[in-house]
Amino acid sequence: MTDVKVTKAMRLAEIKELLADNADIVAFCDRELASIASKAAKAKERAAAKKDETDDLYDAVVAALSDEPVTIADMTAKFNNEDVTRSKVQYRLVKAVKNGVATKVEVTVDGKKAAAYVVA
Repeated sequence: MTDVKVTKAMRLAEIKELLADNADIVAFCDRELASIASKAAKAKERAAAKKDETDDLYDAVVAALSDEPVTIADMTAKFNNEDVTRSKVQYRLVKAVKNGVATKVEVTVDGKKAAAYVVA
């Protein structure tokens, strides 16, 4: 049996359906449902805006890209900063690929295949 998450909106829709003959309850449910939808739309908008934002590290990673493939480890080492972690660099490189600024390629390092990035 799977657990189904019951949301506030689902409960309000059920209440509205069960008490359809009570105009006050229906009006209340409609207002609450509209409020929930509005909040969800604003949250989605904020998340999309934040996702598109760039930061200083993103700009530095993009500036460090060239025609020569560079692995995530090599890119992280270029910064020589303990606050710049491998995962932070990887996130910015993946974001650069999604934005069309970089291209992901495959290289062989010490006999093993590894992901590398070049400027698009």
